[in-house]
Formats: sequence, C-alpha cells, structure tokens
Amino acid sequence: MKGVLLVNLGSPESPTPKDVKPYLDEFLMDKYVIDVPYLLRALLVRGIILQTRPKKSAEAYAQIWTDEGSPLIVFSKRMHEKVQKQVDIPVALAMRYGTMKIEKGLQELREKGVTDVMLLALYPQYAMASTTTIWALADELVATKFPEMKLTKVPAFYNKPDFIQALANSIKKHLEGFDYDHLLFSYHGIPKRHIRKTDVTKSHCTIDGKCCVTDSPAHEFCYRHQCYETTRKVVELLGIPEDKYSQTFQSRLAGDKWLTPYTDVEINKMPAKGIKKLAVVTPAFVADCLETLEEIAMRANEEFKENGGEEFLAVPCMNDEDEWCTVVANWIKDFKQSN
Repeated sequence: MKGVLLVNLGSPESPTPKDVKPYLDEFLMDKYVIDVPYLLRALLVRGIILQTRPKKSAEAYAQIWTDEGSPLIVFSKRMHEKVQKQVDIPVALAMRYGTMKIEKGLQELREKGVTDVMLLALYPQYAMASTTTIWALADELVATKFPEMKLTKVPAFYNKPDFIQALANSIKKHLEGFDYDHLLFSYHGIPKRHIRKTDVTKSHCTIDGKCCVTDSPAHEFCYRHQCYETTRKVVELLGIPEDKYSQTFQSRLAGDKWLTPYTDVEINKMPAKGIKKLAVVTPAFVADCLETLEEIAMRANEEFKENGGEEFLAVPCMNDEDEWCTVVANWIKDFKQSN
C-alpha cells in the first residue's frame, strides 16, 4: 500500500529558552548542518552557541508566535489537511527536528498499512542541511525500524513547471497594488563548502558566476544553481525586467564563507541607490517561519527604513494556498499511479 510523508524543518515547542535550547541542540548538532567532526561540533554548539543563542532565539520566536503556536507548524498542518482531502492514500506530516519526528510519521503510516512511502522534503531546492539530512534519517529508520517499508524520494522540485507557476501566481497576487522599485529574491544561505561537498563531479562547482549557468550533472544537487534557476523561471513568467530584481542569501553564521551577496547587506544599501519601495520574496521556503517572518518581515523591514527606505513588502510564502496544495496533491496522484 502506498502512502506519503511530508517533512519540513520543525520548531521549538514554545518560544522560551527552556524549549528553544534542546531544539537548537538537535538542529545544530546535526552533522549535515554543521559538518565538522563531532568533538569540534560539540565544542562549537554546546560550548559556545548554546550559551547565548537560546535566549536570543526565544525572543525572536516570541515575536512571531501565534495563538495556535509556531507559524511553520500551523501552516504545515493546514497544508497537510488540504492535501489529504484531495488524495485517497494516507498522508502523514513530520518535522526533521522537534517533537513531530520522522519516526512518528512513519509509524503513523505503518499503522495504516503503508509499505511504499513517497518521501517529500518540503524544500524546493536541494541542500545538504535540509534535503540530505531528511533523506539520511529516513533511510536509517527504514533500515533499522521499518524494514517492510520502501522509500521513494522526491527530488528537488525547484524547476517543476507546476511549482513555478504556483509560486509565480502567489507572488503576483501579493504584489498587486504595491508599486515596487525593486523585487528581491532572498534565499536561505549555506556555507560554500556545502556546495562543493554535494558536487557529484568534484570539480564543477567553482562558485565563480559561470558554473551555475554552465550545464553539468552537478546541478542536480547544487543549491546555488537551483536558487538562481527558481528566480530565473519566476521572473520569466512574471515578465519582470532584469534591472528590477536581484537575488541574495540570508541567515549566515559568522566565521565561515557563506553564499553571497548577503540579504541584510544588500537591503541596507538599496535606499541610497534610489530604491525606496522594496518587495522581498523568500522562495527557499514553502511555509512562513522564523527566517521569513522575523528576519525579513520584521528586522529587514526595520533596517531598510532606518537606512532611508519608505515602503517594504514581505511577500508571504505559499503556506496553505489552494494552488500549492493542489500541486502537491497532483504529485501524490502521479506517485499512486506509478509502478
């Protein structure tokens, strides 16, 4: 019997240091997120980061928390419900970190008789710190606890026409009535070494501006290429002129070489260049979360205006929009009909 497991990032149980600390520990101690030897990772995470970060992160979470809980969880549950209503095989929802564990999701499917699982990591672009860690944990669980199950992993969907169409339609809808000077595509950042580590050719990803536009097998797992392709396809559909949009990367850790240009640095320079009305979209996320709501809609908005900007629009993610839910439901129907 076929079934589906949708997986997103996860969230602390509450916006308090007490709950944020174990969540951050699980997240940052993941070898696919901070990919250094265990002892060095433990020293960095538990000896340095977790001494101060939980309080700061809890304050950020508190600013976006809703009566229903974490926005990421709330939107993911709503999306899950809408998708399940459109298909006739079981669909479970899990998170890579936190209490909604992948093991729980697989157990839920097992109890419904599922043996063939479509595993959909809810990240449009492939990355080691998002897709790989979900796939690796699911593989480990199937090998050790769910041997009767077979996984069918959905590849990165950044270039699927139905996804791009839904994303473009969503952006267009939210931009209506906002006469922006510039549209910024802000993607989550990752260390440059992650790009090189996932390069199947071991030589293509030079991150020099040319590699991402030169055809290569490396593109199947290259986050940077996939981000630029997402932007290119969306602006093509929306007919946005080249001088009216750009792309940046947000959320970096200090002391490492991450993908550039940086979102905060570029946004703060924009008012001096005559960009007074800025719209920002975040296509690395399908559900609004800390990175879109606090980092962009609040913090970047404030800094843009402090630097002379006048109007700022943070375009929401697709969340549980009907078109997006239907796209996912259609992928599931295709999976059900496949051999």
